[in-house]
Amino acid sequence: MANIEQDTEGRGKYFLAAFLGPLIWGFMAVPIRLLKNWSAEDILHYRIILAVSLLWLFNIVFRKADLKADYNHFWQLSREKRIKITCLTVISAIFLFANWYTYIYCINSISVQAGAFAYILCPLITTAAGYLILKENLNIAQKVSLLIAITGVCMLATGSLTEVLWSLTIGALYAFYLVLQRIIQGFDKLNMLAIQLAICTLFIIPQMLVDQSPIPQDSTFWTVTLTIALLFTIIPLFSSMYALKKISSSTLGIMLYINPIIAFALAITYFREQVDPYKFWAYGLIFIAILIFNSDKIKFLFKRKKHM
Repeated sequence: MANIEQDTEGRGKYFLAAFLGPLIWGFMAVPIRLLKNWSAEDILHYRIILAVSLLWLFNIVFRKADLKADYNHFWQLSREKRIKITCLTVISAIFLFANWYTYIYCINSISVQAGAFAYILCPLITTAAGYLILKENLNIAQKVSLLIAITGVCMLATGSLTEVLWSLTIGALYAFYLVLQRIIQGFDKLNMLAIQLAICTLFIIPQMLVDQSPIPQDSTFWTVTLTIALLFTIIPLFSSMYALKKISSSTLGIMLYINPIIAFALAITYFREQVDPYKFWAYGLIFIAILIFNSDKIKFLFKRKKHM
């Protein structure tokens, strides 16, 4: 029992990291909507450029030793493992790039609710992939919580087919990105994120050169995009990747439900979108599923608080 408590306590910072990412992302629709007058391509391109510039600058100035350690570790691997890591990293960058573009377009051209629904589907896909592909264990309570969550998702899926398809695409792209990060182990997560973002720039630079779109001049665009790059990109992505060092994809997947619950609340209160009454019941079921899935950790936290 003592070992279980020590393990749970030792992993507390990883659970906090898993919670932080979705919490921040829940509010992302606010800055995205502030850029509604600009195209999804412009928002995505400059978000990536600013994020990769900030991250590489930070790594080069403050984390040279970590970069060198990962570089040496990579070349010490066998040729087969190097090829595998390279392929997984490139595929990760593709999933991340596609997820960002579809989400930005969805928020500004479809609806905030559709973007929120995407991150309701995402944890289910992540958890299912972790269970089926990575053979991660789920106890009975966690399996029950997934059934409850699926019920809530089915209730939400009875709306617009277009919105559901957009949501499914966005959710699946990020879910498989997370699963790949769980597979890629042995490297510093901040370095991996910097490399993935650098790969993303290889996708956008040729397009920017061909399109030759004028550089935005509005200070609002740059202020908001910089905020998105730092607060809504680097911090939550690193937080999620850091959490995957010690917790399963399934646990991180269920934590992602925090994101759509916040986004759904914003859609109602801040963006004044109309919501059908049944959606409140659906989100209520999903919230209950989160509590059940994490019931062991919640019990331990309360137990620990009593003994303090």
